[in-house]
Amino acid sequence: MFFDEAKIHVKAGKGGDGCVAFRREKFVPFGGPSGGNGGKGGDVIIRAVRSRNTLLAFEHENVFVAENGTRGRGKNLYGRAGASVIIPVPLGTVVRDAQSGAVLADLIADGQQVCVARGGRGGRGNAAFATPTNQAPRISEKGEPGEERWLVLELKLIADVGIVGLPNAGKSTLLAAVSAARPKIAPYPFTTLQPNLGVVSLDWNRSFVMADLPGLIRGASQGAGLGHRFLRHVERTRLLVHLLDGLSGDPLSDMDAVNQELALFSPKLSEKPQIVVLNKIDVTNVREVWPLVKEMLVERGIEPLCISAATGEGVRTLMERIAHELERLPTTVWSEPVEPEPQVDEKAFTVTQDEDGWHVRGIAIERAAAMTNWDQDESVARFQRILEAMGIAMALREAGVQEGDTVFIGQVELTWGWQQLS
Repeated sequence: MFFDEAKIHVKAGKGGDGCVAFRREKFVPFGGPSGGNGGKGGDVIIRAVRSRNTLLAFEHENVFVAENGTRGRGKNLYGRAGASVIIPVPLGTVVRDAQSGAVLADLIADGQQVCVARGGRGGRGNAAFATPTNQAPRISEKGEPGEERWLVLELKLIADVGIVGLPNAGKSTLLAAVSAARPKIAPYPFTTLQPNLGVVSLDWNRSFVMADLPGLIRGASQGAGLGHRFLRHVERTRLLVHLLDGLSGDPLSDMDAVNQELALFSPKLSEKPQIVVLNKIDVTNVREVWPLVKEMLVERGIEPLCISAATGEGVRTLMERIAHELERLPTTVWSEPVEPEPQVDEKAFTVTQDEDGWHVRGIAIERAAAMTNWDQDESVARFQRILEAMGIAMALREAGVQEGDTVFIGQVELTWGWQQLS
């Protein structure tokens, strides 16, 4: 089974908590605070590797969690950073955010990688809060939670040449004749249920990768037949071999139908150079109609070839033509444009009310709430100062918050009071 799409959940590691500690050595008077910071949480990284060729590995394993950072300790010892998780994927994998659909990366080179979830930073220990006016702070931060999200992985095969055409045109037979690939071949439509790759070697310094794609039918771009699932793989190819079935009643109409489906799926596909080939020339009827088909194609400005994939007639000529075309085409692989992450004002916030209470949402304030150690009086007082400084406390008052109301900030539930939140 060929897996070219998967949905996974990634979660980066939480930062380690900061530490509250003081130096107590015998000959170090006024040693002061010595609580170290927590370690950073591990990242989640997706990396393209040549050893993978499908997304089958994600059928049974689709949740990836990085290691948390460890907490800081006394004597200004920092916590250890959490280990990152590296997820190997095949070359040609497009990484999308499942919620927005935005393209995060298109991994087309061996070793190319992208960080899809960043680990939380470690919380600061009390040594970081020491000031001339507060030389013995009893305050520390919790580690920042790591990022987590759902991702969609979409594989687009990387091949130099793609063979396209209607079902039963002989695409698999041609691939088997020119490479070591062994696709399923049978005398009925839709024999090919998955893309097949083969390496064609003409001589010691000329070779290329050819892909046999499942047959297209009218309406494939809207989901008809099987080919629509694999049209994305044609996008990576530099050249198309359009194989026409010589036994068809109207090969040119078949060619137009396939080209229309390619254009409907993506305008880029209609712009790709094509070599048009009439197959099954070994059949007497096909050999007789070949001059007429050739003449009609030449009138359209197309220089066609004829072959018999079954007997090998004309196949070498076709391979030489392909090699010649590839030499003059750019070698760069087309890739999806990566959409930059939108710039977000982290200090922005919203205040809403529902039957459960008041909800304050915003990146910076939710991070501050998650990193506040609510067991420490100084930490609670510091969080109150943050509410005042950001204008959130005033916004709540103006919105009509009353003493005793419940206020939700991220995952933290607080009770509003006249002087402080508790």
